[in-house]
Amino acid sequence: MKKLLIRADDLGYCEAVNYGINRAVRDGVVRCVGVMTNMEWAEHGVRLLDGTDVIFTVHTNICQGRPLTDPALVPSLVDENGNFKDKSLYRQAAEDFVVLEEAILEVEAQYQRLVRLTGRKPYMVEIHAVPSANFFRAVAIVAQKHGVASLGFDSKGRMKLGKLAFRHSMDSDRPDYVPFESMKKAMEQELAQDEAVLMVLHPGYVDDYVLNTSYITVQRAREVAFATDPRVSVWCAAHDVQLITYADL
Repeated sequence: MKKLLIRADDLGYCEAVNYGINRAVRDGVVRCVGVMTNMEWAEHGVRLLDGTDVIFTVHTNICQGRPLTDPALVPSLVDENGNFKDKSLYRQAAEDFVVLEEAILEVEAQYQRLVRLTGRKPYMVEIHAVPSANFFRAVAIVAQKHGVASLGFDSKGRMKLGKLAFRHSMDSDRPDYVPFESMKKAMEQELAQDEAVLMVLHPGYVDDYVLNTSYITVQRAREVAFATDPRVSVWCAAHDVQLITYADL
């Protein structure tokens, strides 16, 4: 039986995204959710999901909004106004400008905020949108400190969590993106016995903030529709695909 883990990222990004993720959890197949704990709407998003069996991860963010740490303590991460530097700066940089010690401070702060919001340890600390080796190291250091998971890689270069290696599926930036077809394509590939597919969604509704700050817009609403489509569970059952969560690892 093939295994599929569906995770929804960006809880806390804004009110509209929170409502979309809430629908994807309560009326759909999403059971794992990444929280952007530094964002203004983080507590609102977590409270919406009170009473569900959702598994939270820290969706560590250093490119949107403001840090939870005093900006003066993390100058490599912020602009002159104390806001996080835009993700485009990280992607265009010739060298990694993130200072490891500063990144550790901010990752720790975001981890601790999720603990306060939920009253328990998150399953994992993972990463939002930034290609920085020092940021990745900071996430691994904080996760190890608290005895929680972070994404690692095995000797074959595969993304590893627990006993499973994950094939990553995230097609939301493709112009021809249809979530249902993306899932089918990912699950129809050959998988080894120790492999599964991690399908990353960004479900949400679209408001002015999303339109002004994110390149993923209408795709978010499409992913809410996908996550709540009863055909997903039917197709998985018919094709011997098991929907799993982090609790199954």
